[in-house]
Amino acid sequence: MAIGKNKRLTKGGKKGGKKKVADPFSKKDWYDIKAPANFETRNIGRTLVTRTTGTKIASDALKGRVFEASLGDLVKHDDEDSYRKFKFICEDVQGRHCLTNFHGMNITTDRLRMLVKKWQTLIEAQADIRTSDGYLLRVFCIGFTQKMRGQIRKTSYAQHTQIKAIRKKMVEIMTRDIAGSELKEVVNKLIPNSIGSEIEKVCRGIYPLQNVMVRKVKVLKKPKFDVARLMEMHGESYSSVTIDDKGQRVERADGYEPPVQSSV
Repeated sequence: MAIGKNKRLTKGGKKGGKKKVADPFSKKDWYDIKAPANFETRNIGRTLVTRTTGTKIASDALKGRVFEASLGDLVKHDDEDSYRKFKFICEDVQGRHCLTNFHGMNITTDRLRMLVKKWQTLIEAQADIRTSDGYLLRVFCIGFTQKMRGQIRKTSYAQHTQIKAIRKKMVEIMTRDIAGSELKEVVNKLIPNSIGSEIEKVCRGIYPLQNVMVRKVKVLKKPKFDVARLMEMHGESYSSVTIDDKGQRVERADGYEPPVQSSV
C-alpha cells in the first residue's frame, strides 16, 4: 500500500488526540450547613455543589436539599437520645452558609426493634396537626404497657377499651401541645420528649405505660417562604443580614456621557 493513501497511517495519529479529563471537584464549592438556633451544635456538616456557571446558579441547586443529623450530635452531653434523628431542609443560602429549617423527625430502626417485645401491648396513635404559623404536621406516637406494681402475672396486656382510651389521650395531648405553638416551640418540645412524658403521666390511671415517645414527625405542608421567619429561627434579624448601606449621590452635568475606554 502506498504511503499517503491511508489517512489512518499518517504520522502523529488523529488530530488533537485525547481530550484532557478535568477533575470534577475543581468546579465545585463547599458550603456549611447551619441548623436552627434550637440546637446547641449549629454547624452540622458541609455539602458540595457545582459553582455558578451561566444560568445554573449554585444557590438554586442547594435549596431543597434535605440533611439528617442525630440528636446526640446536635445537643451536647445527650448521647442517650442519639437514636432520634432530625431532618433539616435548606431554605436559603447566605454567603457560604446553608440556612436550614426543621423538616421532620424519626427514630432509628434498631431502637424501634429493641422496644418491641413479647408479653406487652403496643399502642400507636397519629394525628394531623396544624401549627399556629401554618405548618401541617403528621405526628406519630408510640407507647408500651408495663407491669403494675406488685404484679405476679407474666403478661401485661391492655384491654381493647383501655387501648382506645389511651389512644384518645395521646391524640388529645399531641393536638393541645402542637396546635397552639409555632414550629420553633414544637421543636423545643420534641428535643426533650416532653410530649411523651406527659402522655405517660396522664395515662397512668388507665394502664401504666413505658417508653412513650413521639416516634415520627412529617411536615406535610408549609406556608409561603418568609426570610424574616427563617432568620428568627436562626436567632438573627433580617435587617442584620441585608445590606442597607446607601451609595453616595454623584452630581453630573446635563448631557453627560462617560469617556470611551481605549481597552477593556
